[in-house]
Amino acid sequence: MSLGKPNSSSDPMKPSSEVPVSHQSRSVMIARIVGIVCVAGGFMLGIQGLDHPGSPLLPTALGMIVAGLAAQIFALVRSWYLYSHRST
Repeated sequence: MSLGKPNSSSDPMKPSSEVPVSHQSRSVMIARIVGIVCVAGGFMLGIQGLDHPGSPLLPTALGMIVAGLAAQIFALVRSWYLYSHRST
């Protein structure tokens, strides 16, 4: 048992409910990063697709933007869920 810091990482009496929250919040960060990359890549492909109207770049760009928005919505809902269950 640590005398200086009762809630340090070496404390065996630390509640186990804190460990899954940090592990689950990692999925929120991954979803946010994937969402940002997909939306940015979709806009870049969309700009290229406007230069080449007959190519399949525009539908691909739209699909990437939709996937990025879905990832961002997942991250928002997941973070809200984790926040609401952490305070109870």
